[in-house]
Amino acid sequence: MPKTTTKTTTKPPVAAPSTTRRSATAAKPRASSAPPAPVTLSKGARLTLSSRNYSSWSLRGWLLTRFAGLACEEVMVAPDDPGQRAELLLLSPSILVPMLEHEGLRIWDVLAIAEYLAERFPDAGLLPTEPHQRALCRSICGEIHSGFSALRAALPVNLRMRHTHFKVWSRAQSDLDRIFTVWRMCLEDSKGPYLFGARSMADAMYAPVVTRLRTYAVPVPEGLVDYCAHILSMPEMQEWEAAALAEPDQLEEFDVEF
Repeated sequence: MPKTTTKTTTKPPVAAPSTTRRSATAAKPRASSAPPAPVTLSKGARLTLSSRNYSSWSLRGWLLTRFAGLACEEVMVAPDDPGQRAELLLLSPSILVPMLEHEGLRIWDVLAIAEYLAERFPDAGLLPTEPHQRALCRSICGEIHSGFSALRAALPVNLRMRHTHFKVWSRAQSDLDRIFTVWRMCLEDSKGPYLFGARSMADAMYAPVVTRLRTYAVPVPEGLVDYCAHILSMPEMQEWEAAALAEPDQLEEFDVEF
């Protein structure tokens, strides 16, 4: 079993990024139109996470619980745990973090967590109400869950880092183009501000992609800029990023200057 440490729920102060890192120019995101979900205190609910700065899976799982309004005790996997590094460096055959423990159950796959929360908290709106939209939402969540391997490898999540002249090679660009197509399809139908109008599990699943676009200064098509701004300005995202900036852990493999 990996070593774990229990993290307090106190929001840490925002640490300033290192002045040795490059800064990217980006438009300031406007305020989100979605207020934080009311949080339901649930005795015994625990969410196991790894790095806030590097782990796209932990971010997805944490956002899903927040969107559902479920407050959890947060348990952080120790930074020296080999399993954590294997997952973050794409060397693990399975992703076991995040893991949600709730009412005697253990759920450790992000999609399984999303579906469980949608069933357990139906009023949270993690899935659209219309059947066709529910099916589409599940489809694009499955696509980001199992696909886009080139993007994951070439542009790893790193919330502290900023690059200004990062070269995106063709395979990763193909993944990005497909993601942009998915976003356009959803937003043209829903009219925004989120992929299905109101916030859903799809926005939690694609939020790490938005952070990648900012980290690596990837040009965002004009029609998708507002969507990215809404994601980054969500109160939950700002809380997560503040904690990520305060994290002492570093993976040199991800912090290298390209």
